[in-house]
Formats: sequence, structure tokens, C-alpha cells
Amino acid sequence: MKMFRNQLGNLSRVSSQLQRISRVELMSTEVQPAESANSVINEFRTAVTSPGEHSALQLAKFYKIPAEEKKQIFAGGGLPKQYEQQIKTFTEACLMVRQPALELLNYIKNADLSKPAVRYVIYGDNGVGKTLTMAHVLHYGSLNDFLLVHVPWAPNWTKRPKESTNSSTQEGFIDLPFDAAAWLVHFKTQNAKLLQKLQLKTSKEYVWSKRESTPAGATLVELIEHGIARIKYATETTAALISELKLLSTGGQCKVLVAIDGFNAFFHPITRIFSDNKQLVTPDRITLTQPFLDITKYDWTNGICVLSVDKIAMTEGYMDSYMPRYLLGKTGFEHLDPFVPVHVTNYTDKEFLSCINYYMDRHWITKTQPGFEEQLKFMSNHNPYTLMQIVRGL
Repeated sequence: MKMFRNQLGNLSRVSSQLQRISRVELMSTEVQPAESANSVINEFRTAVTSPGEHSALQLAKFYKIPAEEKKQIFAGGGLPKQYEQQIKTFTEACLMVRQPALELLNYIKNADLSKPAVRYVIYGDNGVGKTLTMAHVLHYGSLNDFLLVHVPWAPNWTKRPKESTNSSTQEGFIDLPFDAAAWLVHFKTQNAKLLQKLQLKTSKEYVWSKRESTPAGATLVELIEHGIARIKYATETTAALISELKLLSTGGQCKVLVAIDGFNAFFHPITRIFSDNKQLVTPDRITLTQPFLDITKYDWTNGICVLSVDKIAMTEGYMDSYMPRYLLGKTGFEHLDPFVPVHVTNYTDKEFLSCINYYMDRHWITKTQPGFEEQLKFMSNHNPYTLMQIVRGL
């Protein structure tokens, strides 16, 4: 009997030890995620990849754009060149969720699309992230069935056109046929899935020459492909496409998101394009600018216009301020008035730290000496582009 009681005592002690061990293991498994590398990464990353679900909870965190979506939206431009290089180096496309983008997305999600198109103007100093704010909005639009009318960088048409010719339909005007064809390819790539789904039709016949025409009731894809195949008519095709999109959108057959980076280039006093008499032409004499000025008016519905103004879109002597009134000039300001301004600023301390942590996670910055981050803050003045330039050589 005594032996039996001893055995029971031993069993109870073993049982209590096993319970203590299991409790310790359970506590260790509960603590482990907080100490793992993933938790450190989660301080500056978010698993929420849909822009429509971003809120203040994701502020200053990076989210990843899937490779297929990035290729579809930005294959024809829309991201700064050095940021594209950084994406290739880091083997992933990540955007930081910032307050200006959240502000814009909140406006768009709560907009009454039955009213005339609202114009939002992104503005700020050089290198603060205006283009990436627009990229965030473009990603949202693509995932929420908006047809994207996106001009990645308007000054390319006024400063560095691929080729310029005299317009055959408007005397005294300049055509940019190759730029127009490239934009049509960009539009088709961005909206391929949605165009296939909606099967939008043209409202009238378009006659290009005695032998060529696009009949009424043809799909927009047919119209676009004609402009790509016949570069001579690419500019006229672009104008026809924009006109059809305004009609279709107002008719409730689609939603349109217009996004033009460097919009103030359309109102610059001069371009770098010469006419036949060796005079620099003004932007309003370029036929390709007309359709995009037309779609940024408020005479249509079921659409949103997100535009940016930038000092770099101007030329020397016109870069004294980044404020919209200065960059747009009287004509441009009156063209957009009324509009909603969205100010993009330098990084906050939280955004700066998040960016540094991201660079360290990608091994772009290795272990550093104490005070290194403060030096970067001082040297970059919290400017995103300047910070990217500084760490590029480390």
C-alpha cells in the first residue's frame, strides 16, 4: 500500500512538471511571433495590398503591388525612373501609404459620380512624392473598374516629342503622331481587361480618308487598334477616343479616372517644338493636348480627374514657386477652377523611419553607427527623393 502511494506521488509530481513545461512552451509560442523577424518587418509593412482598404492604420507602411498589376498599370510609365530602378534592385514594387493618397482615396470613394467630374490637383515641392501619390490612386482605380486615362508625364510632349509634323486637319497646328500612338498602346494595356468586359461601342462613324473609316457601333478596341496601326491618324484617333469616353461615361456605361502628371505643361508659355518658320509653338497649338484639356473640363459625369502640377514641368525662369496658381497661370487656373488642392509634403518622422527600415530590410543599408539616421535626416531634410539619392551611393 505504501509503495502504491509512493507511485501515485511520483506520478502527480511528473504530471505537475509536464503541466509546467507545457505552460512554458505555450508562453514561448505566444511570445515568439513578437520576437520574430516578421514582427520587425510588420512595423513598416502592411499585408493589406488593396488601396481601397487602406486607412490610417496603414499610414507610413509599405504595401506590395503584385507584379502582374504593376506591369499592367505602369508598363507605359507612371513611376519615376530611379524608382523603377530601385524596384528592379529590390525585386518588388512597394509603395508607402501616405496621408495625401489616403485623402485622395477618401474623396474618390465618397464622390457622387452623378455630379460633374471633380478635379483634384496634387501639388508640392520637388521630390516630395507627387507621382507616387498618383500611382497609388491609379492602382485603386484599376482595381475598382475605372477606365484609366493616364498621361505619365505631360512635359514629354512639349519638351521631348518623338517626332512632330504639321497637322493635316488643322492649319498652323502640330501633330505628334508617334507620341499619340504610344499613348494609345498605354491606354489599351492599362484597360485591356475592362475594355474586354464592357464591350463599349462608338456612337458615330469616323472617316479618316476616302478609303478608311471606323463605323458607328465598332468597339473602342477597334478604334484604338486603328490608331496604333495607322500612326498617321493616331492623334485624331486619340481625340475620338476621349470624346467617346466622355459620352459613354456620362451615359453611365463606364467610370473614368483621368490622371495627368505635370498637367501645368499644357499652359506653359512655350514648348521646345519649332514650327516651319522656326518659331517655338505654344502648347495650345499641339493637337495632342486638346483632347486632354477637353476631358479635364467639368461638362461630363461619372468621372474623376486627378492632376499634378510640378515645377519640373516648366522651363528655366518659371520655377519660383510650386503653388498651383503660379504654375498653372491665369488660363490654367481658370480652366480648372473650382478644384480640390491636395498638398504633398516631405516625410514625417514616422515615414522617414519606415523608409530607413525598408532600406535596411532590403539590405540597401547595412548596420550603421549610432546617429546615422539623424545624419540622413539632416542631409535629406526629410525629402523622399533626396533621401533616395543619398543612400543610392552607400
